[in-house]
Amino acid sequence: MDKFTTLTGIAAPMPLVNIDTDMIIPKQFLKTIKRSGLGVNLFDEMRYDRDGNEIPDFVLNRPAYRDAQILIAGDNFGCGSSREHAPWALLDFGIRCVVSTSFADIFFNNCFKNGILPVVLPQEAVEALMRDAEKGANARLTVDLASQTVTGADGTAYGFDIDPFRKHCLMNGLDDIGLTMEKAPAIDAFEGAMAQSRPWI
Repeated sequence: MDKFTTLTGIAAPMPLVNIDTDMIIPKQFLKTIKRSGLGVNLFDEMRYDRDGNEIPDFVLNRPAYRDAQILIAGDNFGCGSSREHAPWALLDFGIRCVVSTSFADIFFNNCFKNGILPVVLPQEAVEALMRDAEKGANARLTVDLASQTVTGADGTAYGFDIDPFRKHCLMNGLDDIGLTMEKAPAIDAFEGAMAQSRPWI
């Protein structure tokens, strides 16, 4: 997966609480096992009417937010079912970071496995960043994973906590397969030794 180091981009405000995974990517789009192509259906039932036309008032349909890479969201983002398609859809749209006061556990874990940084901040910090995001494309936010800060448009920096192992994986672009491949020399050595000592296996 792509490395996550520093991201400066447009943040889209989504102040709704309890945005669940079915809202992020509705169930009818779960047939695919590919990680690509789901971005067009991100928040499908909020983005489009029954005829498939864009709903102009939805935040990601507004010109200022079409290229958003950061979401500032309400409490308990990603609740509901455990579908990994939710972070796939966010990533395919271009979202690399979601900021909220809290996340559902499974969604939170799936974000890290797919190169998305979920940032937990106190309510007052999220509210301040939400106000920044509401200013549109002129108010860009910066997320610096190395320093573990989110910096608002006015220069105010908010620190966040992250597990050191997850930070290492994101900064080096390591998903589960990548982590395994880091151990390839040791795996090859083990298999070679096994082949010598137990050739019948």
